[in-house]
Amino acid sequence: MLRRATGIARSLAMYHGIPGRRRRMVRFFGDFLQPGDVAFDIGAHVGSRVRAWRQLGVRVIAVEPQPDCLRILRLLFDRDPDVVIVPMAVGASRGQVRMNISTTAPTVSSMSRDWIESVATDPGFARVRWDRAIDVDVTTLDALIARHGEPAFCKIDVEGFEGEVLKGLTRPVPALSFEYLPAAHDAALAALDLVERLGAATSGYRYNYSPIETMRLASDHWLDAAQLARLLERFRPMGRSGDVYARLA
Repeated sequence: MLRRATGIARSLAMYHGIPGRRRRMVRFFGDFLQPGDVAFDIGAHVGSRVRAWRQLGVRVIAVEPQPDCLRILRLLFDRDPDVVIVPMAVGASRGQVRMNISTTAPTVSSMSRDWIESVATDPGFARVRWDRAIDVDVTTLDALIARHGEPAFCKIDVEGFEGEVLKGLTRPVPALSFEYLPAAHDAALAALDLVERLGAATSGYRYNYSPIETMRLASDHWLDAAQLARLLERFRPMGRSGDVYARLA
């Protein structure tokens, strides 16, 4: 219990305790979200984006399967009628999946064994241990849209399970993001390919990249998929993780 409390305390300090972070987040996401919009936070963790999006007047669907994180989300947002907490994971189809949890670093808990094996060799993950596992219920993005409406923005941060999440979406949404880690470069390219396929029936997606939690875009103009892939290759040797942003052209 002490190790679990330490892990959650670390996440709270990381995502809620840094001065100015929420202000930067509000300013950044103001380019994607307007009052009255719906936003999906897939992998809501301890709710840093939920707080910022609520400040923008957005209705938030916060999806999180980790029990300890769910306790924090309920403590912070249970009384807010414009925050819906969904205690599930998101994947390619409904069912159940095994989630590998890092007690002391819950932010890197994952449902992808391949991702864990990829990042475990990275020096930044040298002290991380995935020391327990639980079975979690799984829904899909299509099912969430059917219940809550189309999101103006969908953030996907699920530690290597992004591809499975995107496989459960059959129509493009106006804008989305997914996590990028240099140690799992191929997984990010696979997710990019899925986003490209989603946009193929429309005007297509344009892309940008924000190094981890800077809330600043790396490129001063939006890129096509090939240009983004080259940009990620530039960041890869520097170990600069972050988030890929996609918006319909």
